[in-house]
Amino acid sequence: MDRASIPLSLLNDYLFCKRRAGLKLVENERGSNVHTAEGDVVHDRVDTPGYHVLRGVTILRALPVWSDTLGLSGICDVVERHPDGSLVPVEFKKSRRKEFINDDVQVCAQGLCIEECMGVPVPRGAIFYSASKLRREVALDESLRALTLRTIEALHQFRDRDASLPPAEPKRACAGCSLVELCMPSAHRLQHGASAWFERHVNDMINRTSSDEALS
Repeated sequence: MDRASIPLSLLNDYLFCKRRAGLKLVENERGSNVHTAEGDVVHDRVDTPGYHVLRGVTILRALPVWSDTLGLSGICDVVERHPDGSLVPVEFKKSRRKEFINDDVQVCAQGLCIEECMGVPVPRGAIFYSASKLRREVALDESLRALTLRTIEALHQFRDRDASLPPAEPKRACAGCSLVELCMPSAHRLQHGASAWFERHVNDMINRTSSDEALS
């Protein structure tokens, strides 16, 4: 039976932080900060639908893909069509070359969608890192496919159960998250410790008082 669609990008969010994925899936929040703005700049280059041919490879930009069976849909940054007819999804990232399994799962999910909607096998994908202009090949092997399918199922179950948001799991990367102010792990004394949390809020109060006195 076909399932209601979940955005492909949510698989990346879910493996990075389940709470972040929940905020997007349940609360429909995205947030914005310097990192999302930089990411938007990178994707502006590939988000205009169209194609061009480079050294015999057809580069398809902003290609919509979907899987009714898996309940997934989204847009591939780039799909390469090679002379032998093979298709390779390429995900663009703003960072330098870093290997994250959540990025690999996102590319694998794109490959699964291509296999269903275009009827061709997709044994590999790739990630292009804008900051370093490096490319990393990703083998869509059985292990990665299995993890991708488990992640898809977990997201569907989360949405279908209308579950509450998972608790915050603070880590260093929280500081760069576009949803950190909404998520507010620091309000629970989790992000930088109780003393740092208290100091920030006292300083805010002092600054507001000083500003009020200057205006009076």
